Amino acid sequence: MARTPGARPWERLWRRRRNPLRRRSDVAEAWVLLAGHVLALVTAVCVGLLAAGAVGSSLADRRAEARPVTAVLTKGTADATPAPVTDDGSAGVWTTVRWTDANGDTRTGRAEVPPGRKAGSTVTVWTDGSGRLVTKPPEGVEAHFQVVMGGVTAGAACGGLVLGAGWLVRRRIRQRVLDQWEAEWQQVEPMWRKRMTG
Repeated sequence: MARTPGARPWERLWRRRRNPLRRRSDVAEAWVLLAGHVLALVTAVCVGLLAAGAVGSSLADRRAEARPVTAVLTKGTADATPAPVTDDGSAGVWTTVRWTDANGDTRTGRAEVPPGRKAGSTVTVWTDGSGRLVTKPPEGVEAHFQVVMGGVTAGAACGGLVLGAGWLVRRRIRQRVLDQWEAEWQQVEPMWRKRMTG
């Protein structure tokens, strides 16, 4: 496409430039396009930051509540159920452990422990404020990754919704223009046909 002499680069992208064929629907569509992209960007950034903050706060609460406890394996891990492989490639096994809670009561439960342990060996497990077993809260790079991914995912989803809404509005504008053209053609077509056949 040849560049119009003297035209600024932004004029090729913006439909509101002076043009004798410009319609009001072109202006409306251009404004919807611009507003949709700006709103999508602002929404994505704001929602992403809020989501990242919420994930970070949740992880901090989990770290504050979780406590490491020394537990004893009640049976070996040879026949234990394998746990899913984690992001770093390590995998443990699920087996029954026994530990003493903060009140001095002996409790038992299933926890993920390293493989290759015998009954009676000790492992470190994590409990919450009620003394129930929980998974070890993420720290360092893993926690940072979860915060970033939470923000990116929420921001992208909300930004996409805004862009989708803008696309629907623009589609409605275009459909309205086509309907108007169809109505106008219904009025002009009989005269045009008469002139062509006359």
